[in-house]
Amino acid sequence: METFLSVLLGEVVSRSINFFISKSSKQKVPDDHVQDSLQRVLLRAQAIIDEATGRHITNQGMLQQLGMLRDAMYQGNYILDTSIYQSYDVEDGKDSIVSRSLSLCKVNSLRGISSSCTKKEILEQLQHADNNLRSMVLDVKELVVFLTSYPRLYRQPYSMHLLLSNCMFGRQMEAHHVISFLLDTQPRGSEELELLPIVGPYEVGKSTLVSHVCKDERIRDHFSEIFLLRRHEFTNFDHAKMSKGCAAENQNHVLNSNKDRRLLFVVELVGDLNEDTWNKWCCTYKQHIPRGSKIIVTSRSDKIIKFGTAPPLYLKHLSPEAYWYFFKTLTFGSMDPETHPRFAQIAMEMARILSGTFIGANMNACLLRDNFDIQFWHKVVAFNRGVTLKNVSEFGVSPFNLIQQNRPILVWRMATPSEELVSYGQSERSAEEEVPKINYQDVFYGNVKARGKIEILLWRSRILPYYSYVNSSEIQEVKTAAAKRKRSMKIE
Repeated sequence: METFLSVLLGEVVSRSINFFISKSSKQKVPDDHVQDSLQRVLLRAQAIIDEATGRHITNQGMLQQLGMLRDAMYQGNYILDTSIYQSYDVEDGKDSIVSRSLSLCKVNSLRGISSSCTKKEILEQLQHADNNLRSMVLDVKELVVFLTSYPRLYRQPYSMHLLLSNCMFGRQMEAHHVISFLLDTQPRGSEELELLPIVGPYEVGKSTLVSHVCKDERIRDHFSEIFLLRRHEFTNFDHAKMSKGCAAENQNHVLNSNKDRRLLFVVELVGDLNEDTWNKWCCTYKQHIPRGSKIIVTSRSDKIIKFGTAPPLYLKHLSPEAYWYFFKTLTFGSMDPETHPRFAQIAMEMARILSGTFIGANMNACLLRDNFDIQFWHKVVAFNRGVTLKNVSEFGVSPFNLIQQNRPILVWRMATPSEELVSYGQSERSAEEEVPKINYQDVFYGNVKARGKIEILLWRSRILPYYSYVNSSEIQEVKTAAAKRKRSMKIE
């Protein structure tokens, strides 16, 4: 009996000790410990993703797991950076505990906490991101083992900045979707054209995605010819013109010794789709296309979806977390943002203002990287914030939305505020087409003398299809309030 009571007492004491240890381990961990923990697991996730990105993975399940891990990494990176840099005030460029516009609680899109959140709630977000990412890293243990069995796509560059500057970003799953459609050889009806619609808003990367897919060796070996029909408007049908256009595009096609003579047509639609014209075009080409040929159509309009024989591919803009990762890497290059926290804080504000645009990211990342001066960065972010507020005040929507709607944008010149610039729209030009000599830095931030209607070179892409993006604008003198009153009096 005495022995039994001794054992029982020992068990009670042991459980009590375990209870208190367990309870104390669940108590709040200091901020810096959580940040350090999240940083370590982010490095592990980054290593896995970098290794996977450089390999030719075909397994759909592995790609889905990698996509989930990548999203979790972007989210964890976003939360960590915001919590670190939020103590630096963007408004006056001085170190400050207060951060009005960049508070984690205000900008975080992951958990929807209100702007009155406390330090405890910030810590909870960091802890949640750490736990989530650690769990996902454990889930992909087997995937890491299998990665080495897949061949490499290219030699891994020594810098992630070089990788993101010269490769397509964040579209691995979408590329696999397109490649699977193109390599599918299951028999179809003889009268049916196999067509994959790719739909998405302006500047989301439709042409870039297709160009990278067409460069894939498997695709080039599978099709004897690849026709790139760029910027076609299906509004009026002209058989002779269409045939001539196809012959001209034949200069851009890719040839190989494929005996099956399978053809691939990539059609980039511009504007709205006239269904009668599209049907006539399909009937014309159907007479000359061998079996096994495929068609890819990219468009901003979803009207093309009804003609698809495969599930459509919808492209969306990057999430705020992924976009921040992309913009941060481009902006800082080989530098460590943590050694320049005030610059990183300004970069986060700029990334939010740019609203996910790839052109905007590349333009502004290059501008900031080449002018690594804190006062200049403050001026640039204030300038872009002012442009956004001006257009929202005038038109009710941001400049990004105005571009989507093909509407003019109001801008002024930072060096000469007395001059106003009206942007009428952007266009893409191929590598063979002539581009303007004047660039956006000269116009927006420089002292170049220009007046009237001009064309501005915004950015030259270094990845397929190597477009140059050109803006059509008009520079005019800003009318003062006195001039406006005088003009109104004359009208009366």
